[in-house]
Amino acid sequence: MPSGTVMKNTHQDWRTSTPSTLCVLLYVFLGSLSVVTICGNLLVIISIIYFKQLHTPTNSLILSLAVADLLVGVVLFPFSMEFSISSCVFSENLLCKIRESFDITLCPASILNLCCISIDRYYAVCHPLTYRTKINVHVVVIMIMVSWSVSLLLTIGLAMAGLHQDKCQEECSIDLQLAIILGLLCSFYLPVILMLCIYLKIFLVAQRQVRSIQGTKSGATASKMERKATKTLATVMGVFLMCWTPFCLCFSFQLLNHVLSWLARSNSMLNPFIYAFFYSWFRSAFRMIISRKIFQEFLQP
Repeated sequence: MPSGTVMKNTHQDWRTSTPSTLCVLLYVFLGSLSVVTICGNLLVIISIIYFKQLHTPTNSLILSLAVADLLVGVVLFPFSMEFSISSCVFSENLLCKIRESFDITLCPASILNLCCISIDRYYAVCHPLTYRTKINVHVVVIMIMVSWSVSLLLTIGLAMAGLHQDKCQEECSIDLQLAIILGLLCSFYLPVILMLCIYLKIFLVAQRQVRSIQGTKSGATASKMERKATKTLATVMGVFLMCWTPFCLCFSFQLLNHVLSWLARSNSMLNPFIYAFFYSWFRSAFRMIISRKIFQEFLQP
């Protein structure tokens, strides 16, 4: 009997032997993650779009990040929820390949948007006098387009490598592994190294600024606001590292990918709550949206 048939039969036996209660609990838990991810990122998106006070370069990058995280919750979570329970054997199913394509596109897009946010914070804290000229609307649009374009190129590249492997079977396995390694380098390791270097530089500059402006009240207030914004976004990165590092390290060694991939995706759920925790104006915007006060002006005659 072919090995694929054995694996398929084993997979079917596993599904039929799984208690229905366990399946229900898994669906409820993973479905709850999806709902929380969608609602949290929708709050961020509506807040930034609706409130003019939030129309800033930094928040434009946060908006792009929230869109990527929202798509993770809308598209990727349902696919992954189904396959986490029913399992994709060697990605033979078309839906499995669709899920992988979304995974390869959306997760790097989220990571690269975080990288762009760290660059924005670098200029805001380290070069405050030239920040508005360096980081303007056009630059932010370019950064967002580059983030999404690189993610799409990674998806296309890995898809082509996979199709090439299907044609030549085992002889192309090395090419596919190299493509995966390069994908990890471009979408995780290099952005992480860049962000760590940037935030370390920001920390050192912020410490010098604190010592130099202690005597000026206005300068201290402005510096405090920038440090708070940087602290918030550094926390976003810290949570990102906590969620993604185990998966990427283990993926590099082919260990525990399936379980740890859910921890990685949970980063998209946690980001909106970090904004709400640190930013008072995001909390106010969220309260207005949840209480439906923003719709009252449209309902008034």
